[in-house]
Amino acid sequence: MKYDIIHRPSFSLVEVELDAGERIKAEPGAMVSMSDNIQVETETGGVFKALSRVVGGESLFMNTFYADGSPGTIELAPPYTGDIEAFELEGTLYAQSGAFLASAADIEIETKFGGFKTFFAREGLFLLRLTGYGPLFLSSFGGIYKRKVENGKFIIDTGHIVAFTEGLDFNVRKIGGLKSTIFGGEGLVAEFNGNGTVYIQTRSVDSFINWLRPYLPKGND
Repeated sequence: MKYDIIHRPSFSLVEVELDAGERIKAEPGAMVSMSDNIQVETETGGVFKALSRVVGGESLFMNTFYADGSPGTIELAPPYTGDIEAFELEGTLYAQSGAFLASAADIEIETKFGGFKTFFAREGLFLLRLTGYGPLFLSSFGGIYKRKVENGKFIIDTGHIVAFTEGLDFNVRKIGGLKSTIFGGEGLVAEFNGNGTVYIQTRSVDSFINWLRPYLPKGND
């Protein structure tokens, strides 16, 4: 499977070249264009797996695209403005709810309970646990960059986390005192510990909504 991400970081789209019979699974609605020999199958992948995805913020159904008889090309994009990051997965990666865009067909998507330490985090109680081997594509609101954490601590606003590798653990806490939480525009942060890589998005959906809210029409208008 060959791929190329274009129009980064604001309007990212991934072009994927599939060999004959090769498959890629993607979120419903992700397909932008495709060759006329690309076929699609829509399925849940099993009731329990489907329900697990829904709990983790993903769709009940999953589309699997494959090249029928000869090589083909498909283009995929997330529903919102932002970036796409490609991973050559060899093991396990954890991602925020809603970050999954597409992957090789054999990569497993499970929901992992984040523990009560995430109860007040904006990403909620659940993370996606992505396991397997092959290409994986995650999307974000804003651009994506990465930071290595080596035997230390690194603090990220919970609304900016895209994914992180095994070897890292985190705790969610407030930043500053009550005044900072209420009036300072800074809410909860994730404090990462251990060794690994964190992938961060440059914009927060929550912050964007709060910025947009004064410009929205009122209910009585």
